[in-house]
Amino acid sequence: MASNSTKSFLADAGYGEQELDANSALMELDKGLRSGKLGEQCEAVVRFPRLFQKYPFPILINSAFLKLADVFRVGNNFLRLCVLKVTQQSEKHLEKILNVDEFVKRIFSVIHSNDPVARAITLRMLGSLASIIPERKNAHHSIRQSLDSHDNVEVEAAVFAAANFSAQSKDFAVGICNKISEMIQGLATPVDLKLKLTPILQHMHHDAILASSARQLLQQLVTSYPSTRMVIVSLHTFTLLAASSLVDTPKQIQLLLQYLKNDPRRAVKRLAIQDLKLLANKTPHTWSRENIQALCECALQTPYDSLKLGMLSVLATLSGTIAVKHYFSLAPGNAGSSPRSSDLVKLAHECCYHNHRGIAAHGVRVLTNITVSCQEKDLLALEQSAVFGLEALLVLCGQDDSAGAQATLKIALNCMVKLAKGRPHLSQPVVEALLTQLHSAQDTARLLMCHCLAAIAMQLPVLGDGMLGDLVGLYKVTGRSATDKQQELLVSLATVIFVASQKALSAEVKAVIKQQLESVSNGWTVYRIARQASRMGNHDMARELYQSLLTQVASEHFYFWLNSLKEFSQAEQCLTGLQEEDCSSALSCIAESLKFYHKGIASLTSTRLGVQIQGISSRGGLPLSLIAGGKSFSSIFPWTRSFSMQEPQVQRMCSAPGITFSVAASTPLNPLSFQCEFVKLRIDLLQAFSQLICTCNSLKTSPPPAIATTVAMTLGNDLQRCGRISNQMKHSMEEFRSLASRYGDLYQASFDADSATLRNVELQQQSCLLISHAIEALILDPESASFQEYGSTGAAHADSEYERRMMSVYNHVLEEVESLNRKYTPVSYMHTACLCNAIIALLKVPLSFQRYFFQKLQSTSIKLALSPSPRNPAEPIAVQNNQQLALKVEGVVQHGSKPGLFRKIQSVCLNVSSTLQSKSGQDYKIPIDNMTNEMEQRVEPHNDYFSTQFLLTFAVLGTHSIVVESSVKDANGIVWKTGPRTTIFVKSLEDPYSQQIRLQQQQAQQPFQQQQQRNAYTRF
Repeated sequence: MASNSTKSFLADAGYGEQELDANSALMELDKGLRSGKLGEQCEAVVRFPRLFQKYPFPILINSAFLKLADVFRVGNNFLRLCVLKVTQQSEKHLEKILNVDEFVKRIFSVIHSNDPVARAITLRMLGSLASIIPERKNAHHSIRQSLDSHDNVEVEAAVFAAANFSAQSKDFAVGICNKISEMIQGLATPVDLKLKLTPILQHMHHDAILASSARQLLQQLVTSYPSTRMVIVSLHTFTLLAASSLVDTPKQIQLLLQYLKNDPRRAVKRLAIQDLKLLANKTPHTWSRENIQALCECALQTPYDSLKLGMLSVLATLSGTIAVKHYFSLAPGNAGSSPRSSDLVKLAHECCYHNHRGIAAHGVRVLTNITVSCQEKDLLALEQSAVFGLEALLVLCGQDDSAGAQATLKIALNCMVKLAKGRPHLSQPVVEALLTQLHSAQDTARLLMCHCLAAIAMQLPVLGDGMLGDLVGLYKVTGRSATDKQQELLVSLATVIFVASQKALSAEVKAVIKQQLESVSNGWTVYRIARQASRMGNHDMARELYQSLLTQVASEHFYFWLNSLKEFSQAEQCLTGLQEEDCSSALSCIAESLKFYHKGIASLTSTRLGVQIQGISSRGGLPLSLIAGGKSFSSIFPWTRSFSMQEPQVQRMCSAPGITFSVAASTPLNPLSFQCEFVKLRIDLLQAFSQLICTCNSLKTSPPPAIATTVAMTLGNDLQRCGRISNQMKHSMEEFRSLASRYGDLYQASFDADSATLRNVELQQQSCLLISHAIEALILDPESASFQEYGSTGAAHADSEYERRMMSVYNHVLEEVESLNRKYTPVSYMHTACLCNAIIALLKVPLSFQRYFFQKLQSTSIKLALSPSPRNPAEPIAVQNNQQLALKVEGVVQHGSKPGLFRKIQSVCLNVSSTLQSKSGQDYKIPIDNMTNEMEQRVEPHNDYFSTQFLLTFAVLGTHSIVVESSVKDANGIVWKTGPRTTIFVKSLEDPYSQQIRLQQQQAQQPFQQQQQRNAYTRF
């Protein structure tokens, strides 16, 4: 019986097969806490962090921590240690404890125990709670008292708690500073304890006086205790204090440079270099020219490669910041320093060809940063030195397959990308060096070089058709084995080939890629190459690869996802047949493209065919699946060779009678909302283009009637003389503006998208605005059209070939529209031809499906909880009409595996609105202000949690709906409509006093009404 209960507890508390709500999960864990077995108690305790992660709201966290506090109070030391670990793991949830006094009271009771280990665990527990109880005087007193204990375990715990409270409480830091000073300077204090006490001084940064006294104490320690361990600990504490207080940073830099130059101990020198790098990363603006010069002199004089490597690492960090500009600036009264003659450049030149790879890499990095940062014209020698140094590193590291060589190669390749971006005229020699080394390098190095080539070619069109032959030749000899590195190399080389081929791939190149993929590649590699082809606009190649994968997937969701990608690629391929100034073929191409797009969107969104399979089970029917696949597509793609179903079989299954078959790539766990909306917008844009071409053609097929001029003069609208085309053009302009607005909404909803995807959406929006502006400038309102706000479009730096081509089209269309504007009276064949040519030019640029369409690297979501909330979502909350409803909105920001990869949430905007759904009682005129509520608040999440309240008034009797919608604001001040949107219902009831008065008035009026009725009957 006991084993059964244990099994049930483990199964439910582990959140495996059965998903429990918050209360049930907490009850199951509480059952484990109250178990008589120590093992089950410990297992229940360690499962609490997962419970907090799954239900991160205060009401549950408060209850859970109170239960843990009871376990801490009555349990043994091992259970206390488990509770301590859970508390430290759940640090960001501590602020959600509502009954802090009761929680601390239960914890603090153990401090009076006779067991020093129990007291030590309690002190560490209090130190872990310092963020929520920074000013608890009883905790301060216990820590001070325990510092004088004779038990080493308790003293170490007191030191830990003192450090945590010093970081949180100014009062505690001021009070403990003298105590720590006495203990450190006391002769009775062991050296090991002094080494543990000294780091507490790094938290004495709450005000300038406290920081100054701590700095003086550290200065005395460095002077009085010259041993290596004490100097290292004191100097590092010194650095952390200076970095936090920001007042004494220049003095600390000078002190570290002094020890680096004069102290003979290499351990002290390494610590000084480590702290200098910390200050270079955190406060590069505090470095003076003299500091950098002194560091250069030390690096030039030291005979040790390890120390030179560290100093060069600091200089490389500084060379990429404002400090290098200060170093080369011409100050008043100072002759300044030329980049060609300074010690920094001399050191970099000396280290570029060093036999130590790391030193050479940092030397080249310094040269690259100086070349990119300095604005002098005469930097030819410096540029050549940087390029030659990079080429030497490329040759050296390309032949070595070790981890150190690959790390060095990454530094060199990053420098190449930065140099090509900062000095575009150097991109050609850099690319040629990379192509030369690709043939002889190791596979790991080739992979990194391909990434570098693709990064440079995306920024600058440096890979011409002449280089395509070398890349294809290299692709033929790559991938002779099915190892992971070879598969990665196939993908990287294919990406570079796609970037290099500015137009469509030739038949030879496609044959080489397909032949290589058929021989050694697996399905996942083929999919990745097809994905890259879609991103680069090679839709013909992508379509063939997606087609080949349809018969190899192990889930119907994956099948329909690939099928939709194939249809989208086919749709875009139809647009490549567009011819300039050929409107009839443009209409047919758009119609053909729309046909495939509609097929693809049908596979992408949820539809159902058939009914059920009869007779399979007693329950009536089962959903059909190729292989049970509940995983989202963002997980690893499950390719299989042991089971594959041919496409005709799938189609026959879908069309067979009596089958329930979910033909959708999207699932509730992975709804593919961005993909669906992006494709729907593309369909609507193509339909708008087709409609506009038809409107332009109507000028030929349906010219204005003879009385159009008379009608225009009568109505006073000169545009009416053009006939019905004027109204159609106005409708088209409004439709394109509506599409631009929808693209803007999609942009705002894509908080987790990468910058390239967002730029792609922005380009689609600009295309809609461009056509709308062209219609207005050419036909509807040529007199007031302005081209100034559109004139700077081409000045922006383009980060991809697709963007460059779109910018070129924009500029060309604007020039054509501006040249026709006000020259010809609208509407003429010149105007309609200009609009048709603009549409064809936009569609001839192959659409790029960017990364976010296939892959989600950052995941951010907001989970809201409203109180009061009804038990049943459809049941309204009762509120009296003379009272206000206090609506509390709590929320938790949930992240994926890479939080803040592209952007971070700075604040959350909560918008609460209420509308009257149905009115009860008398039907009289109600002011609009009493029928609605509209409020907005901005809150900053702390530890991914936020909370706020709204006071809402419902003066009108009836049912009201309350909508709470959240949006976020990032660090750049951009607002993103991330959602979610939550709705609850409120029923406004009449208060009892008003109801009583109303009833009394009605009762008083009843005799009078009855008397009037009797009089009426008598007269009758």
